[in-house]
Amino acid sequence: MDQEKFGKLIKDIRRKNNLTQKDLADKLNVTYQAVSKWENGKNMPDKSILKQISNEFNVSLDSLFEGEYKENNSKNNNKIIFIVTLILLLIIVFIILFLKFHNDDFMYKNLSSSCDDFKITGSISYNDNKSAIFINNIEYCGSLDENTTYKHLECALYEANDNIEKKISSYKDKEKTLEEFLKDVTFSLENENNICKDYNEDSLYLLISLEDKEGRITTYKVPLSVNNCNS
Repeated sequence: MDQEKFGKLIKDIRRKNNLTQKDLADKLNVTYQAVSKWENGKNMPDKSILKQISNEFNVSLDSLFEGEYKENNSKNNNKIIFIVTLILLLIIVFIILFLKFHNDDFMYKNLSSSCDDFKITGSISYNDNKSAIFINNIEYCGSLDENTTYKHLECALYEANDNIEKKISSYKDKEKTLEEFLKDVTFSLENENNICKDYNEDSLYLLISLEDKEGRITTYKVPLSVNNCNS
């Protein structure tokens, strides 16, 4: 590590944040003399303080070691993921509200699982002409090791009619535990052809496939049922 380059970087970070040497020292619980020595290239902080600087000012540890200012990409990535997730949730809420308030003739029925290994929360909204399926919560309650990380994971929604099975939606991911994966699975789709009563017993089901790091595949077929669709 180049102490002189590091010192210039610390001074640059401090000035960009409108801090005096004493202000920075107070944030890091060190003396202002220590900050002065860093900036003059006469001394270096220990690893714990370097991590504190990285977290406090959104600068990667690599940047601190290289003495060149770069933003901490991991924090930026977390912000992007949060924003994208928030946008998706807002879109889903908008769809639900739109169906509710712009289609007065729509009715709603709960969607549930008859498989003991999974607990599912969902619904079907429908009128005389079409239906919309919404599944937003799938919880595993079986006996698999919850700490196992799978190489490939897929959750697919199928519709079966007259011995013909059709995949109507799918979500895939990799390198996650089953619990982490299921937290991200959401299905929200409209069906112009079917109404509620067309979904008879086992006509809708989820197929959940898990491939571990040894290439072993575990598959669950989870039938979905709609309560009182003919009422």
